[in-house]
Amino acid sequence: MKTTTAQIAFRYRTQDSATGVTRATAKRLAETLGVDETQVIHMALHELATKFLPQYEADDGALTKAQLAQIKKSAPKPKGGKILSSLFDLEGS
Repeated sequence: MKTTTAQIAFRYRTQDSATGVTRATAKRLAETLGVDETQVIHMALHELATKFLPQYEADDGALTKAQLAQIKKSAPKPKGGKILSSLFDLEGS
């Protein structure tokens, strides 16, 4: 399996806030948790994903037909216009 190494622009803040932390805070968290600063950031993102993304969890692969049906049922319906493509189109269906 090939992995990518795309980078994001990350900057520590000069003051802790709801949208950023200082390097000192990241270092303290890393020391307290026994991990490095990068792992602290990944752990924080995992916590956010778990909290805010519906039914977020690690998976083993593609969605089942039952999962796709559940998503289609709960997805917002388009208001007018025509759908030209969908993330949920299955080949050969």
